[in-house]
Amino acid sequence: MATERETAACLPVPVSREKFNNKAHIPYGCSTDHIHQAMKEFVDFLGFINQQLLTKDLHRLESMLMPANFSSLVGEFISAAVPKYCQGLVKNQYHNGHPDLIPAGAYARNSVQYCDQGIEIKGSRYMNGWQGHNPEDVWLMVFVFDGNRPKDLMVEESPRPFRFRMVLLGRLEKSDWQYSGRSATSRRTITAQVKACGLEKMLDNWIYRDAEPVRAGRRRKREE
Repeated sequence: MATERETAACLPVPVSREKFNNKAHIPYGCSTDHIHQAMKEFVDFLGFINQQLLTKDLHRLESMLMPANFSSLVGEFISAAVPKYCQGLVKNQYHNGHPDLIPAGAYARNSVQYCDQGIEIKGSRYMNGWQGHNPEDVWLMVFVFDGNRPKDLMVEESPRPFRFRMVLLGRLEKSDWQYSGRSATSRRTITAQVKACGLEKMLDNWIYRDAEPVRAGRRRKREE
């Protein structure tokens, strides 16, 4: 039977409209209202799913999925939700196309393998060190969140509800990235990581903030 704290953790922390930065620069006609609606939609979705899982005595979604998969879920959900509210952006229909959101009407069938227009969306539990596959010129929007991981079940970490901590946006250039190396025995995919100069651009153009920003920190090996 679920504990009282586990039951409470099934309800994500609501997204506060007062914590948005209305002075943030967001291109393609996108606004903080559009971002707010997308975030609220995800919180409502996760709360609904987790409460249904609770009735079957199953773990919450964030405690069940691999961390990388859950982060991808956050990013994919937001990518699908923003165009519902912002007419200037559409979901890139190309499989694994870059970026996730592209200008409406700019490409046939709203599909392009790669372009330097639009916004790449990422979900992350981390306040810095975000990774991509290649250094590139791109608008990068990161949705930083907090929530339990599957390993928390093994160490009896206290249940806590999902919450968005911060949303940052910046126009990054190739020089704002650096390749993350790997050891001779590692099998992970080589990735590029946002450098401190890129992080500063994004922190200076924050969209939502429910936590103190981290302007410097040690590098991570890889995104979860």
